[in-house]
Amino acid sequence: MPWCTYTDPEVAHVGLGEKEAKQKNIEDDFFFVSLEDVDRAVVESEDAGFAKVLTAKGSDKILGATIVAPYAGDLLHEFVLAMSAKIGLGRIASTIHAYPTFAELARKAGDKYNKTRLSPRAKKIFSWLYQRARR
Repeated sequence: MPWCTYTDPEVAHVGLGEKEAKQKNIEDDFFFVSLEDVDRAVVESEDAGFAKVLTAKGSDKILGATIVAPYAGDLLHEFVLAMSAKIGLGRIASTIHAYPTFAELARKAGDKYNKTRLSPRAKKIFSWLYQRARR
């Protein structure tokens, strides 16, 4: 059940939090995105805030999300829909978001998940390619 507290900044949450996951012995991965990483928030001088997303360990299945930011109640719905439609965090990253918007907070969380999927060998190859391209 999603909820939002209309303070300044707003606090919105859906699903499990870190404490609840521990109490239920659910292994999870945790992804944190600072509002400072969202260009629209920086432009609007609203860069104090964050999103925390819990996924099932080794999976992009979203267990819960907490957003502390301006418009957090509005931003939460992307996670609510993803959870009810069984869309993972990785798929959120591949969804084109309007730029620059606060909604990029969700896409950036998905990007963080996708970065964990690279094998050590793939990371090494991509690092080598990146360094070579920069020369």
